[in-house]
Amino acid sequence: MNEHTVSNSKYKWTFLNHIAEPDLKSLAHQLNVPDTLARILMNRGITTFDQARDFFRPSVGQLYDPFLMKDMDSAVERLVYACQNHEKIMVYGDYDVDGTTGTALLYSFFRDIKANVSYYINDRIKEGYGIARSGIDHAHSQNVKVIISVDCGITAVSQAEYCREKGIDLIICDHHTVGDQVPNALAILNPKQPDCRYPFKELCGCGVGFKLTQGLSLKLGVDDGVARRYLDLVGVAVAADIVPLIDENRTMTRLGLEIIQNSPRPCWKAMEQKTGLALDRVNSSQIVFSIGPRINAVGRLGDAKRAVQMMVSETVAEAADYASVLESENTNRKSIDEGNYLDASVVAEKYLKENSGLSIVLHNEKWHPGVIGIVASRLVEKYYRPSIMMTTIEGVAKGSARSIPGFDVYEAIKACEDSVIQFGGHKYAAGLSVSLDKVREFQSRFDEVVRQTLIPDLLTPEIQIDATMDFGEITDKFWKILRQFQPHGPDNLRPVFYTDEVELVGCASVVGKGHLKFKARQKGSPVFEVIGYNMESYYPVVTTGRKNLELVYSINENIWNGQTQLQLQLKDLK
Repeated sequence: MNEHTVSNSKYKWTFLNHIAEPDLKSLAHQLNVPDTLARILMNRGITTFDQARDFFRPSVGQLYDPFLMKDMDSAVERLVYACQNHEKIMVYGDYDVDGTTGTALLYSFFRDIKANVSYYINDRIKEGYGIARSGIDHAHSQNVKVIISVDCGITAVSQAEYCREKGIDLIICDHHTVGDQVPNALAILNPKQPDCRYPFKELCGCGVGFKLTQGLSLKLGVDDGVARRYLDLVGVAVAADIVPLIDENRTMTRLGLEIIQNSPRPCWKAMEQKTGLALDRVNSSQIVFSIGPRINAVGRLGDAKRAVQMMVSETVAEAADYASVLESENTNRKSIDEGNYLDASVVAEKYLKENSGLSIVLHNEKWHPGVIGIVASRLVEKYYRPSIMMTTIEGVAKGSARSIPGFDVYEAIKACEDSVIQFGGHKYAAGLSVSLDKVREFQSRFDEVVRQTLIPDLLTPEIQIDATMDFGEITDKFWKILRQFQPHGPDNLRPVFYTDEVELVGCASVVGKGHLKFKARQKGSPVFEVIGYNMESYYPVVTTGRKNLELVYSINENIWNGQTQLQLQLKDLK
């Protein structure tokens, strides 16, 4: 796949030059696009006209039959009976973006079809992750007959038995890795089950919930547009949960973004008022960095039901009240996050020196449980090592694990499972609980597993370069096609280009909080503005008159004071 690499001080540059030239020319001719764009498509496995048409024109018709999913028949049959007999249904969601959007989607769908529905989300600190007995007790006290979990439940073995004891049927909608033992639930909807024939395995929890509404719509004879109107919630969940943005995920996200852009529900209008986010241009990156953190914040610092209440609001005025709370809590979250991160960074430096230097596993009873996942991600970004952050909750060390590309942190924790009370998650993110008296043992075990299994090459951050290109190729037509590669995310990242013999125009500057900014051209091309976020350290390289720069960058639009221009977003330079 990788023809050759060029290394510099921090990144490994990998050129994706594995495409046969005749095939490239043929696809470019069929699509009437430049060779560079055909190369990007082929790098993403799109090699035919029909595949390219589906990629550029996602439609509802591309979504898979929900009844291909294992247990969908059983789940739908039970819920049809519940709806027809006015039984109480409770949606039980996780407290992150995926769980709260999934809860909002299922609750709103059942509300729309006049079912008797309520929802429940755990208190992050008191009840923790997953289905809690206290939640089941609450459902039983309300005479709930069916619980539908979303974005949790695949590890709820004892909880499923408790539901049976209470006379409650449990339907699980989850997407996390399936363990050796599965709950004895009425139905488990999870495409990752080994015997599930659903063709796409990478749905998020909200996406699984959407497939359930599709199946119910078909069985109940409800207009399938009722389910489709909630694809905006699926799009937010897919982008924020960092699942692969390919296949059905990409289709649903693209359709969901179109809903937000063209006919936003009250909650998005309220967020636009509070944040200044322009909904008519919203993209997956803005969900990751703007919408997602605000939804997450209320669950990290308090009651996640506030996020659901905002998303199910039927007026902008009602949604605005909750949007204000999200904004305030996100500000608080940032402050706590920064303090815990600075503290953890000091401890991490010592930990790396005293151990193999290949992993970070930290525990401090004073760290806030609502931000340890964020801090773990920031440690991965800073040290580029698999990282686990744990704090103490009710006498148990509970934490979040994050990983680097190519290393399966879920399997690494599983290799230490006799030192762990419980764990769950997927390849790059997991949650776990450890007895306080076994924290040191787990740290040692995990570090040893990483030392034995992590391939050394993975410790050097890689930039994958789609194509070598001259600045002269960047035209309005080129950009018009390139922007249709959106939405971007894992496995469909924003295309990255390499250009050499670049000449600096004028003087470089540092703007904002350490962002490098300069103008450049190449071989008589138009002049382009270049922005390198958090790349102040490169400033000495871009001295006045420099004519021999090599740039690795992506292309995007910069909108400022009502003016729009193409801008090169710098990834690295030499």
